[in-house]
Amino acid sequence: MARRLDPDEAALWKKVAATVKPLPGAPTPLAPKAPPTVRPPKPAPRSTAVPAAAPRAPAALPPPRRTFARATLDGHWDRRLRKGLVRPDISIDLHGHSLASAQALLDDAIGRALLRGARVLLVVAGRLRPGAERLPVMHGDPRPRGAIRASLPDWLAVSPYADQIVALRPAHISHGGAGAVYVILRRARED
Repeated sequence: MARRLDPDEAALWKKVAATVKPLPGAPTPLAPKAPPTVRPPKPAPRSTAVPAAAPRAPAALPPPRRTFARATLDGHWDRRLRKGLVRPDISIDLHGHSLASAQALLDDAIGRALLRGARVLLVVAGRLRPGAERLPVMHGDPRPRGAIRASLPDWLAVSPYADQIVALRPAHISHGGAGAVYVILRRARED
């Protein structure tokens, strides 16, 4: 789409077009149209009533966040996990890592566990400090202790392996208690 000429350019174009002679036998070019005049709208009569705003369409809600903590396992699995009778196939320790490196290590461990056909991944991340999940992330500010543990559910929800994760459960005291979680992976289908 061609842009419109501003008034100075239009005046200059008219001067140039006036000096041009048409070719013999060629139709004469049309004169450029004047830009349409815009009339300001008439002011509405003043009244004391406040006009009602047009109703807005509700904003689209984001897709629901997948929560692995509420995912259901059969009673047998939950009972065995609570009693510490399930032995993790693979375990990783995220202590001492930055948030970015801990997330990358977690994704890598899930990928390795799936390749090996593991069902239970033990993630040792440290205790969740009260209020750690509610504090905003500020650039340059260190996150409080427990930030990795607070970020685990979000990381698992956006993981490239999210569809292979069945549930997230607190670990038994013998496997780290409140400082660790079990990531239950989907059983590999054999074809």
